[in-house]
Amino acid sequence: MSAALKFTGKVVLVTGASRGIGAEIARSFAREGATVVVNYLSNADAAETVVTQCQAVGGDAWAVQADVGSPEAVRAMVDGIVRDAGRLDVVVNNALRHYAFDPRQRTAFDDIAWQDYQSQFDGAVGAAFNVCRAALPHFKQRAQGCIVNIATNLIEHPVVPYHDYTTAKAALVAFSRNLASELGPFGIRVNCVAPGLVYPTQASGGTQEAFRDQLAAATPLRRIARPEDVAGPVLFLASDWSGFMTGQVLFVDGGLVMR
Repeated sequence: MSAALKFTGKVVLVTGASRGIGAEIARSFAREGATVVVNYLSNADAAETVVTQCQAVGGDAWAVQADVGSPEAVRAMVDGIVRDAGRLDVVVNNALRHYAFDPRQRTAFDDIAWQDYQSQFDGAVGAAFNVCRAALPHFKQRAQGCIVNIATNLIEHPVVPYHDYTTAKAALVAFSRNLASELGPFGIRVNCVAPGLVYPTQASGGTQEAFRDQLAAATPLRRIARPEDVAGPVLFLASDWSGFMTGQVLFVDGGLVMR
């Protein structure tokens, strides 16, 4: 692995990192030498397991409990990271409001409430807003920083119309591009990774096997994404290899969306 991709000396915050995609992103940064802050909401044991795994593969790590929906909790978390580690280089907004990806149980538009949209918007855009607002003073002070937000390929290909979730993630992309435009002159980059269905994760646990098989058959690479498939593009967007990329959305879905 080229030294250009390594994150030795870099401090990375991954929200929602106690499980699934977030945990794999944290472990992948640790393998490249990063100091990783494992943010979690409620499962302290799971977060500590990820910390141990990060340390086992060569990175420093610690867990921080904070509800990313709370501006005060996020500000205290970020300020604490900078105080304890001396810096913050990368933020990965991965935390999501609870959602069950089960086509059989989805709510049709006739039955969905505006509050469902609002809840998902708060979970996707609101959380990213809180984390970015807290991190930006530190990024601007050093005239560098990198933000990677986790979106979804459903914004381009709603193979299942999860109305509230997908609409919120589309708003997250717009949020990210506006930030990228404004923050570019400060040396701060903002990009998105948009996975397809990722299995296994807690959120995709309800997605039945028959649907996964159908989706895999329609995917050029003929399988469903695994958490590690998402982690690689996140590290790329946080690395010097993508140093002239901002405001972009990388679709990580085996070719289901091509653009």
